Amino acid sequence: MPVTTVENTEAKQRFLILHDYGMGGAWWWVRARSARQVLETFAEIEVVDAADLIQQAEEWDLEEVEVDAPTMPAGLDDLRAKRQAHRHLPGFGALADRTIVYLRRRWDGDDGVDPATYLMEIGSDGRRLRQVKLPENGDALKSDPDDWPFNPPVVDLFDPELKDLEISREEFEAAWHRARRDNRDL
Repeated sequence: MPVTTVENTEAKQRFLILHDYGMGGAWWWVRARSARQVLETFAEIEVVDAADLIQQAEEWDLEEVEVDAPTMPAGLDDLRAKRQAHRHLPGFGALADRTIVYLRRRWDGDDGVDPATYLMEIGSDGRRLRQVKLPENGDALKSDPDDWPFNPPVVDLFDPELKDLEISREEFEAAWHRARRDNRDL
């Protein structure tokens, strides 16, 4: 007789999910046992819990799928494939249950943005809370959500590569206190 776990017997709920890519996003309804199951199944998405957005989405013509369906709508299929590729790598989900994470990421100058290192304070939803930009000229420039016209999630906290980018809170705070406000147009 097969073993039945509590998770397998829980009823599925309907979750509104968003893949926010900065200047827009893709939305779906996903039926799953928990928000955690949704996040463990699809990369780079967030489970939306704002009641007003959920109510608005009821009026949209969104595709609805079962979390464990064999096929997914276009776009969501790629996010599931990406998550499946992550699942067995060291560091998968290592930062997922944290309230705040501190990261150091290098930007090599793509998209016309000068190369720089970014120290970021990230919330549990993958959005920046504060940031210190360290350009190659030696400046240290700090910014926060009041400075950004958009603040989509910038990281997926289940991503196994993030574990190697983690820094301490102390390192971030020291850089934050040394940095000056960037008064240029961000």
